[in-house]
Amino acid sequence: MAKFLIKATYTLEGLRGVAKDGGSSRADVVRKMVEGLGGHMETFYFAFGEDDVFVICDLPDTKTAAAVAFTVGAAGGANTKTVTLLTPEEVDAATRQVVDYTAPGQ
Repeated sequence: MAKFLIKATYTLEGLRGVAKDGGSSRADVVRKMVEGLGGHMETFYFAFGEDDVFVICDLPDTKTAAAVAFTVGAAGGANTKTVTLLTPEEVDAATRQVVDYTAPGQ
């Protein structure tokens, strides 16, 4: 499983939906969606600022994360940004991997 941070910003229609149905209802909907895709929702937080919601979840792969982004975006209630998260151990492995690369101009 891969871990993702999904940041969402509600549209006006989405904010009206949250006001009508409540925050807990939104968290339940997202949890059900993630679990229906074979994943696990770790956290769901509302926030002040540029983004309205932060979700950390495990999903089977990047294709599934893309499907979530397309589906949520097409529904019209929120715009999302998805970030792939790496564990410290994954970063350790990445720094030990040999990559054949030459910078421009060298």
